[in-house]
Amino acid sequence: MPFMKRKGYMVERKIRIFFENRGWDVVRAGASLGEADLICLKEGQCILLQVKSTKKKTLYYDGYMKSSLAGFPFFLIVDFGYGKIRALKPQKKVKTDDGQDLNSFVKIYLLPTNN
Repeated sequence: MPFMKRKGYMVERKIRIFFENRGWDVVRAGASLGEADLICLKEGQCILLQVKSTKKKTLYYDGYMKSSLAGFPFFLIVDFGYGKIRALKPQKKVKTDDGQDLNSFVKIYLLPTNN
């Protein structure tokens, strides 16, 4: 497996495990299945994640730019390394302090639903 694909897979795996450890069911969509890398399901909620990584202080993103896909929330997850992982709506230029850290994102966004 080429290095860049392996690196992307490892970051996706890290994010998948993060969500699974918090009770989510996570499906890895893979590159050929569309815009989202991970599909996360929990208690009637579904969120779609595009996962990116960089060692730089800024990531330039040119992928899917809408905040939802097929009616489901779509988020960009960026791993800047050294435990600095950010979650945000897609934007072209992402810096290390944009969005929320992943722990806050899970706590704030994923509040219990009233069914």
